[in-house]
Amino acid sequence: MKNYKIAVIPGDGTGPEVIREGRKVIDAAAKKFGFKLQYTDYDLGGVRYKRTGEILPDSVLDELRKVDAIYLGAIGDPEVKPGILEKGLLLRLRFELDQYINLRPIKLYPGVDCPFKEKGPKDIDFVVVRENTEGLYTGAGGFLKKGTKDEVAIQVSINTRKGVERCIRFAFEYCRKRNRKRKLTLCGKTNVLTFAFDLWERVFYEVGKEYPELKSDYAHVDATTMWMVKNPEWFDVIVTDNMFGDIITDLGAMLQGGMGVAAGGNLNPEGVSMFEPIGGSAPKYTGKNVINPLAAILAAAMMLGNLGEAKAAAAIEAAVVKTIQEDMNCMDAGKMGISTSEVGDRVAKYL
Repeated sequence: MKNYKIAVIPGDGTGPEVIREGRKVIDAAAKKFGFKLQYTDYDLGGVRYKRTGEILPDSVLDELRKVDAIYLGAIGDPEVKPGILEKGLLLRLRFELDQYINLRPIKLYPGVDCPFKEKGPKDIDFVVVRENTEGLYTGAGGFLKKGTKDEVAIQVSINTRKGVERCIRFAFEYCRKRNRKRKLTLCGKTNVLTFAFDLWERVFYEVGKEYPELKSDYAHVDATTMWMVKNPEWFDVIVTDNMFGDIITDLGAMLQGGMGVAAGGNLNPEGVSMFEPIGGSAPKYTGKNVINPLAAILAAAMMLGNLGEAKAAAAIEAAVVKTIQEDMNCMDAGKMGISTSEVGDRVAKYL
């Protein structure tokens, strides 16, 4: 029987509540499909930072390098200055563990309300592959004469041939395995960001020659956001850089019905990957048992799929769909019709 070592970072706000339900479901899946999960919990986040001043100790990072996967709840505390936890914990984990792919399925499930007229599950089912360790998020740049009227701020987007190529190659491979519309779209801004996206575009079409059975096309990021709303059925897999990927995946979350059903993975295909609901810590709902845990449950399913437990992952997704159709409204915290813990109970039961 396989035994997977899972590092759990419940995090801040409602993070521990949604992680609790995710664990409930994957424990049920493990029992049904015959594998074991060995959890180690880490108190990383705003609470620890306020108590100790620590964000991500080196000793903890060393431990995380040795697990099979990381399961993250949410990071964010209104009493901690923005950027401290994001850079010190989330970005550091991505960079140190070389989680160079952010994988975001944009999928509208039956029974989930879509805010866009006349669009349904048959129209909204695509995936965004976002480069996750380069671009504007590296922190390259600085200030000149900070705090004066002559202040200059420079933020540099770093794009390496290696980083761009491995992201694009992953996207082509993923598109081939997904085997739906068999189309990969590069999202960029070649008409303005003429250096960075010249590199992206050249590599995209060079690598594309190795995948003649797949269609390749290009769209500016502004056009991409327009077509995501107007014609989301045009897309199959989108590949893009760190910044644009961050933006269009939040639009994608609204397409699929909101943050409550949006899950993502930070992948190192050769190392340790991290899975999370993409919503924030939602501190105003903490402890009220009203937050939607489905995104965390779907993130757990992604984690199992990445570990090779494809049948368990598919069963969890099917149980989520049944829960939506039978028992709940997905859109707003406190308006689901059932509590956070009851959602987890239903999904586990339908397994």
